[in-house]
Amino acid sequence: MVSWVALDAKGNLYELQRGDKADPILVLDSGGKLLRSWGRGEYTIPHSIRIDPAGNIWTVDAASSLVVKYSSRGEKLMAIAVGEQPQMKGPFNGATDIAFGPNGRLFITDGYGNARVLEYTPDGKRVKQWGEHGVGPGQFHLPHAIQIGPDGVIYVADRENGRIETFDLDGRFLGEITGLGRVYSLKLVGGVLWAGMAPLNLPTGAPGWLVKLDAKTGKMLGHLDVDGEHVLHGVEVTASGEPITTAGDQVMWFKSSRR
Repeated sequence: MVSWVALDAKGNLYELQRGDKADPILVLDSGGKLLRSWGRGEYTIPHSIRIDPAGNIWTVDAASSLVVKYSSRGEKLMAIAVGEQPQMKGPFNGATDIAFGPNGRLFITDGYGNARVLEYTPDGKRVKQWGEHGVGPGQFHLPHAIQIGPDGVIYVADRENGRIETFDLDGRFLGEITGLGRVYSLKLVGGVLWAGMAPLNLPTGAPGWLVKLDAKTGKMLGHLDVDGEHVLHGVEVTASGEPITTAGDQVMWFKSSRR
C-alpha cells in the first residue's frame, strides 16, 4: 500500500509505502522511473512523508510514533520520538503527519491513541502541545493531516469528526470547516486547500473525493470522484495544479485537460 506521496522542487515523486519485502521510501522521476529507495526494516507502519522548504525529507510512523528527517539522498539527519503513547488494542498508536512553520518550527499531529498537535524546535526539542479527545472547538477525533499557510494559519484534518480545524501558530482555535466526510489528507497550495475524503458512514478505505476548498472561506471550489479501495490517504499537487493521490498499491495522477 502506498500510504503517502510528496513532490520535490525538481518534480521527483517520493512515495512512502507499506510492506515487509520492499524499501518504504521510493523516489521516482516524472516518468515513473525508480531513482533510489531506502528505509527497509526501519518502520512499523509508514504513514506520511513531507518535504520541508530546504528539500529535506520527513517521514512519520503511525505505530512507533517516530518522526525521521532525511536528506534527499536518504541520509538520516534527525529523529523525534514523540512518545507518551497510550495502551491500545491495535497497531496504530502514534503520530500521523508533520508540517513546517516559520523559522523552522515543526508541528506534528499525534492522532492514533492521542488527540493532539505538538510543536518542536528545528533541532527536535518539544515546545508545547494542545488538543484532546472530543468534538468541540480545539478537540479532535483522530487528527490525521496538517498544513500551514504563509499567513501562519494551521489546518488540521480532524478525520473522524468530518471537519478541518484551523489554529494560529500558538495553538489558539480560529475556526473550522464542517460538513465534510472522513478527511484523510491535506495539501495547501496558493490559497487552495486540497483534501482527500470519503463518506463517514462507510468503512475506512472506501471510495471518496478529492475536494478543492478555498483556504480562507472553506468554500468548495470543485471536486473529483476517486474510485477504488484504500484511496485518498495522501494527496500532493504539482506546480501546475494537478492533484496526485494514493490508490492502494498505486498512485493516481489527475492530468489537466487544458492544452
